[in-house]
Amino acid sequence: MPETMSLDEKLSISNRAFALINAGDEEGGRRLLRTAPMPSYLAKVAKKTMGADFLIKGGYNLSEAEAEFGSNWLST
Repeated sequence: MPETMSLDEKLSISNRAFALINAGDEEGGRRLLRTAPMPSYLAKVAKKTMGADFLIKGGYNLSEAEAEFGSNWLST
């Protein structure tokens, strides 16, 4: 099971990402934001509304959803 990320670590990623975005590197900031785990409830909604392919192709960190729903939750 993947190690969970602390709130402080998530906030640090968010702060660095928004600093990149504010400095004009929008793609870099968005890429960095995707490294923080997406909350499982948001991943579930995104799967339902946009589909599993959106999450897979988007490169989102889905470790929290996998921990809560199981490793094959995207295919079920």
